Amino acid sequence: MTLSFRPWAASGSGCPPRAPRTDLATRTGTDTRYLTEWLRGQAASGYPTYDAEADTFSMTPEQAFAFSDPNGPVHLPGAFVLALGARRAEPRIAEAFRTGEGVGWHEQHEDVFTGCELFFRPGYLMNLVPSWIPALDGVEDKLRAGARVADIGCGLGASTALLAAAYPNSRFSGSDYHAGSVEPARKRAAEAGVAARVSFEVASAQDFTGTGDDLAATFDCLHDMGDPLGAARHVRGALADDGTWLIVEPVAADAVADNLNPVGRVYYSASTLLCVPNAKSQAGGYALGAQAGESAIRDVVTEAGFTRFRRAAESPFNLVYEARP
Repeated sequence: MTLSFRPWAASGSGCPPRAPRTDLATRTGTDTRYLTEWLRGQAASGYPTYDAEADTFSMTPEQAFAFSDPNGPVHLPGAFVLALGARRAEPRIAEAFRTGEGVGWHEQHEDVFTGCELFFRPGYLMNLVPSWIPALDGVEDKLRAGARVADIGCGLGASTALLAAAYPNSRFSGSDYHAGSVEPARKRAAEAGVAARVSFEVASAQDFTGTGDDLAATFDCLHDMGDPLGAARHVRGALADDGTWLIVEPVAADAVADNLNPVGRVYYSASTLLCVPNAKSQAGGYALGAQAGESAIRDVVTEAGFTRFRRAAESPFNLVYEARP
């Protein structure tokens, strides 16, 4: 994939530009002069590529892979939306550093919620149904036949809708303590055509309703909770005797030294602004953080009474665990 265009057609050396020789501004509904200046700045950062001889900007396949496809395995613009949204709370986070108090997820700017979905959804799209579900023991067959599924801490419902679309014989319930996320989740399920088989409720991981679930899932949220042990105990009580808990967490090693890498840099930074403040805003006494590691997750799960725990799969940004009663 190569996106290429000439932003200006010069009338001569040193002369002001004439009409644009590209439809990019028209297609994006933007002013050509602003667009050109913005593109020059983006090229200086290496996001598109500039050809000085042709006076064109283009995207290599690698650049397009990372920046232009919201349904691809990586969509980095979501990370920028998330980071800018988290930055809005900087005064409160700075004060929390002094007081030790928490800042709840619901207190963050709305760009945090949309940015989080934009960042994580591509990974779920590429991995959840194609590889993570098949890695669980017997779960895919249950979902195809018809199962009860609880998506806990569902946020805007991306994971819920993806599962519901893939397994039309199953029924799904999503829950999140943040009411501001649950309502958009309902709307997105309707847009995806799965609303008849999906329900949502405003509830925490410690008090969501329902029992006899064949599959419970927590996507990148267990480490955010102030009481992950209470959540794990509630999940165990909600599962059927042969049920499965799918736990998706950020990729992390147990030792801090092993997380000092580009992925750890992103997750530790996000955790400082979002995950740890949210956990400290809740009762429970935990603040695992986004780089908790497998041993910390295992400790929570086994203390809650689960007797089987294993790493079932992994991706560049996530570790996937399977827990059973």
